[in-house]
Amino acid sequence: MMVLVACETSGTVRDAFNNLGHDAWSCDVLPSDQPSNKHIQDDIRNVLGSSWDMLIVCHPPCTRLCNSGVRWLHTPPPNKTKQEMWEELDEGCDLFSTLWNVSHIPSVCVENPIMHRYAKERIKNFKPAAQTIQPWHFAQSVDDPDNVSKATCLWLRNLPKLERTGTLDGKTARHECHSAAPSKNRWKIRSKFFPSVASAMADQWGSIQDKGATI
Repeated sequence: MMVLVACETSGTVRDAFNNLGHDAWSCDVLPSDQPSNKHIQDDIRNVLGSSWDMLIVCHPPCTRLCNSGVRWLHTPPPNKTKQEMWEELDEGCDLFSTLWNVSHIPSVCVENPIMHRYAKERIKNFKPAAQTIQPWHFAQSVDDPDNVSKATCLWLRNLPKLERTGTLDGKTARHECHSAAPSKNRWKIRSKFFPSVASAMADQWGSIQDKGATI
């Protein structure tokens, strides 16, 4: 399949699909973390052509959409105004709406943290997320990089829910995303994707066309 992985610089999901023989590309306004000829540095909206079979949106700008940051809409952080906060919310909702409503790509997954009601009201054709996963659902050991607590919602079209592949119960899950120390790269640490989740996507979604699945 031709797979477009939007808002990704790490190549984690892209490479999981390529390792199984698909033609997967990542796209972001930033360069790839590691040099790759399978990364498109551009606004994702400029590359939504008709050739893609699947769109997976891994890290859309979610700072203003997620429930954990709703307080900033009412009490802006330093050096920001309330108007700027709401404008950023509108921009984030517009991007989410564009990607969620793309009609010519058969299968779509959009990932985002739990949203607040202001975001839900602004997203075109909003529907509740199909499922909420935790990275530790896919971890095999305590030291596994996926053994992390981070509620992640998946909006799915023509894709089945991801089935858990891990063996853990969440009691040892790390909270490194929530406890990341303030720094210029904190946003990147908090938005990183997880290899076992990416592998599950490639394994479980990479063969849906062969199976003739319609979800």
